[in-house]
Amino acid sequence: MIAIIDYDAGNIRSVEKACVALGRDARVTSDPWEILSADHVILPGVGAFGDCMDHLHERQLITVIRQVQEKGIPFLGICLGLQLLFEDSEESPGVDGLGLLKGHIVRFNESENLKVPHMGWNQISFPKRGRLFKDIPEGSYVYFVHSYYLKADDPSIVTAGCSYGVDFDASVECGNVFACQFHPEKSGRIGLMILKNFLEI
Repeated sequence: MIAIIDYDAGNIRSVEKACVALGRDARVTSDPWEILSADHVILPGVGAFGDCMDHLHERQLITVIRQVQEKGIPFLGICLGLQLLFEDSEESPGVDGLGLLKGHIVRFNESENLKVPHMGWNQISFPKRGRLFKDIPEGSYVYFVHSYYLKADDPSIVTAGCSYGVDFDASVECGNVFACQFHPEKSGRIGLMILKNFLEI
């Protein structure tokens, strides 16, 4: 069973539909027992960093997510779910992230040639090919919607990069923790392959 963490963030149902399309039992839940009993756990998210951290606190899910990491259950953060795994974000000064991984979330600098949010299809490259990207061609297009991006402290955890005015970290892998800034559930055939790779770990 795949547990998709419900914490009042957007885009949760589309992740559920993608998992079901891959033939898997997926449950949207905030129940700690269900989450910790799952074979795989996904933290999707569209929303504001500070608000979503508040929701995780209110539902007492911070400890549960740390227990998922400690138990070694494969865990995937998507979009805001990636950002929350790190230490902080310029979107919500003074708000601590989960801090499971070291790094910071910073805002794209707007210019005439760079619209924010970064929205649409863009290519990814693989500085270090992680398990999510098995059989995924270099330069594949995936779908992004975000105004903030990751600067990981440790380059060795970065498994995909992208360029939008600046080069930024698009995916990471550290032990049982995986995350994508892009939306695999909205990235067509390539995205479903990436999700399938995660669900086979």
